Amino acid sequence: MFVIYNQRPANCNRHLSMANSSATARAGARTALALLLAINLFNYIDRYILAAVLPRIRHDFLAGDPHQFQKAGWLFPAFLISYMCAAPIFGWLADRFSRWWLIGIGVALWSVASGWSGLAVSFTVLLCTRAFVGIGEASYGPAAPTIISDLYPLERRGRMLAYFYLALPVGSALGYAFGGKIADLLSWRWAFYLVVPPGLLLAFLCLFMRDPRRTSGSGLAIVERPKLHDYLSLTRNASYVLNTAAMTALTFAIGGMSAWVPDYIYSDRGNEFPASANLLGHINLTFGAILASAGFFATLLGGWAGDGLRKRFASSYFLVSGVGVLLAFPATIAILCVRFPAAWVCLFVAVFFLFFNTGPSNTALANVTMPSVRATAFALNILIIHAIGDAISPPLIGAIRDRWSMSAGFFVVSLSMLVAGVLWFWGARFLPRDTAAVESRGVRQPSLG
Repeated sequence: MFVIYNQRPANCNRHLSMANSSATARAGARTALALLLAINLFNYIDRYILAAVLPRIRHDFLAGDPHQFQKAGWLFPAFLISYMCAAPIFGWLADRFSRWWLIGIGVALWSVASGWSGLAVSFTVLLCTRAFVGIGEASYGPAAPTIISDLYPLERRGRMLAYFYLALPVGSALGYAFGGKIADLLSWRWAFYLVVPPGLLLAFLCLFMRDPRRTSGSGLAIVERPKLHDYLSLTRNASYVLNTAAMTALTFAIGGMSAWVPDYIYSDRGNEFPASANLLGHINLTFGAILASAGFFATLLGGWAGDGLRKRFASSYFLVSGVGVLLAFPATIAILCVRFPAAWVCLFVAVFFLFFNTGPSNTALANVTMPSVRATAFALNILIIHAIGDAISPPLIGAIRDRWSMSAGFFVVSLSMLVAGVLWFWGARFLPRDTAAVESRGVRQPSLG
C-alpha cells in the first residue's frame, strides 16, 4: 500500500506536468502566430501604400515625362530585386540562427526605410528607399512561415498558414485605403511616415520570442544542421519545383496588376465615374474594401478546403490552387470589358479566386521540404517567383500602357494564370509522394491540440 500510495501522486504529477507543458506550448504557438500575423499585416500595408499614392508620386516626380508610367513601374521592382536577392542569404541564416532575431532586425530596417521613402526629394532617392525596404523584408519572408510550420502539425498546418496569409489581402487593402486617405488629408509622404512607429514596436517584441527549434522540452523538433545534399534535393523535388513555377506564373499576373489597379481605374477608366475631386480616394477605398473582404474569405476557405479535402485527395493543396486560379482568369478578363460600377463585381470575383490558393500552395511548400532547409526553400521560392514574376510585370504593364493601353497590359500578363493552373494540376501527381518522403524521414511533428 505504501508503494502504491506514493506512485499515484507521482503519476498524477507527471501527467499534470505534461498537461501544463502542452498548454504552454499551445499558448506560445498562438502568441507567435499573432505576432507574425501583425508583422505580416504591416508588411503588406507598407507595400501597397506605394500603389495607392503612385498617381501623386508621378505628378511630383515624373510630370511631363512621356515614359512616366514605365518609369513609375520600376518602383516595384526596386523593392523586389533587393528583396529576392537578399532572401536566400537570410534563408541560409534562418536555418542556422535565431529566426526571431533576424525578423526583428528586418522589421526595424524596413520600417525606417519606409519613413525614408516619405523624405525622398527625387525619383532616384525614392528608388533607393524602396530597395532598402526590400532588404528588410527579406529577413522576414523566409523565416516567418517556417516558424509556423515548426509550431503546428501537418494536419493543422494549412489552416494556420492561411491565418498568417490573411495579412496579404487585408494588409494590402489597408495599404490602399490608408495610403489614399492620408494622401488626401495630409500628403503622400505622411502615409510613409505613419507606418514607422508600429513597425519599430513589432520589431522590439520579436526580441522576446523563443525559436521553437531551440525548445527541446516542448515536444517540438530540434532541426539538424542542413547538409549540401539537403539543399540539392530541392532541385529534384518535383512538387517543390512545379509549385514554385506555378506561384511564379501567378505572381507575374497578380503582382503586375495589383501594382496598377488604382492608377488604371483612375487614369484609364475614370470617365466611367461621376465627376469628383476625390475620385482617387474613392477608388482606393472601394478597391481596398473588395480586396479585404474577398481576399479574407478566400484565404480562409482555401486553407480549410486544402486541409479538409486532404483526407479524400492527397493532392488537395494543388487541386484547390489549380481550380481557384483557372476560375480567376475569366473574371479578370471581364473586368476589362465591363463598365464600372458593374466591373466592381467582376473584380470581387477575380480577387476571391486569386487568393484561394494562398494557404494551400504555401502549405504544400512547407510539407515537401525538410525542416533543416525549409527556410532556405522558402527563400529560394521568394527569389524565383519575384525574379521571373512581379519584378518584370509592373514595368511591362507600364510600357504597354505608354504605347497602347493598360487594358492590353492587363490582358497580356493575365494569360500566365492559365499557366499556373496547368502547373498545379501537373504537380498533383507528385505531391502525395513528396509529402510522404518528408514524413518518412522521421521528422517529429509538434503535438498541439
